[in-house]
Amino acid sequence: MGTIRVSEENPKLSSSPPPSLPSQITTSTSRTETVNGSHEFKITGYSLSKGMGVGKYIPSDTFMVGGHLWAIYFYPDGKSIEDNSTYVSLFIALASEGTDVRALFELSLLDQSGKGRHKVHSHFGRTLESGPYTLKYRGSMWGYKRFLKRTALEVSDYLKDDCLLIQCTVGVVKSHTEGPKIYTVELPPSNIGQHFGLLLESGEGTDIKFEVDGEIFAAHKLVLAARSPVFRAQLFGPLKDHNTHCVKIEEIEAPVFKALLHFIYWDTLPDTQELGGLFLKWASTLMAQHLLAAADRYGLDRLRFLCEAKLCEDVAINTVATTLALAEQHHCFQLKAVCLKFIALPENLKAVMQTDGFEHLKESCPSVLTELLEYVARIGEHSVISYGYGIETTLDGSDMNGRRVKQRIY
Repeated sequence: MGTIRVSEENPKLSSSPPPSLPSQITTSTSRTETVNGSHEFKITGYSLSKGMGVGKYIPSDTFMVGGHLWAIYFYPDGKSIEDNSTYVSLFIALASEGTDVRALFELSLLDQSGKGRHKVHSHFGRTLESGPYTLKYRGSMWGYKRFLKRTALEVSDYLKDDCLLIQCTVGVVKSHTEGPKIYTVELPPSNIGQHFGLLLESGEGTDIKFEVDGEIFAAHKLVLAARSPVFRAQLFGPLKDHNTHCVKIEEIEAPVFKALLHFIYWDTLPDTQELGGLFLKWASTLMAQHLLAAADRYGLDRLRFLCEAKLCEDVAINTVATTLALAEQHHCFQLKAVCLKFIALPENLKAVMQTDGFEHLKESCPSVLTELLEYVARIGEHSVISYGYGIETTLDGSDMNGRRVKQRIY
């Protein structure tokens, strides 16, 4: 019988490694942020709501934040039987269908005395050990069974004319993942303003002229009408002026009207150098003041807001009183608040009162002086509070999960 021999050999590895393949790395980013919204709930006839019963509530209208409906629930006699109507309760509830909706909340009872000492319980601006609060289903709530004692509420500045003001802020947590874009087309910025601006500079096709303080400005009726409701009514409305070959403009200086036209065509504030000598006689703040008045006159809201923002940045002793009068006359509420706060500061008040602008303010807007006195008094009260007097003690500060939420006093 023959013998079969099987020889076993170790194959030799190749002396050179296989060529390495280029590695490809892709990336993605997960972003988690909050979509925020607020609702103010006014309760009138508070005294009539007492006695409605423990666990009975007054609901706000629903409001939408982060794709979900929410509602504020106020319990005049409290939510828990064991508290025996000693406290009022305040909650925010999920009012639409949802599962595991994660959110941050802030519930505030507003001080109606003007002192700004609101009662605030907030998740915002602090680190929560367990993260945002989770509402499991429609009707889930977050809030306080013992928000405030009824006896304390009824002698406080939170209640005025039998009315309460409650503010709630909701921040719904949203997450999304961003991957690499599959296109790299670079979009140029919009240049429509440049096209219209060059049209104004060229003078081509102008069909109307304005005489302002002895100077002539040419423009296009359609452009003016498209940008300004006042020009639209003046040029194309039922009461239009048929003699529009040359319209005389009163009560506006030529540099201001030139700046107004610049904005109408370019949609930007003019450069001081572009206006040349016409602009040099005007200080920057003075031009913004006059341009704000012109913007209000012609219904140019964006220009009015731009001027308001610039004047907020340029508040100064010599000009603030005039700016305040302007803000009052043209309903610029944010600018008005900035001016009042600036003047009310002890280091500014005396100096501002010695300016000519303050005399103009007293004559043209006497009612503003009452508001100014309130600001001065408020600053005096806050200076006392900062030394430790009159600060409220923190009341119930736990949510439905038993977590502690610090109270802020504004």
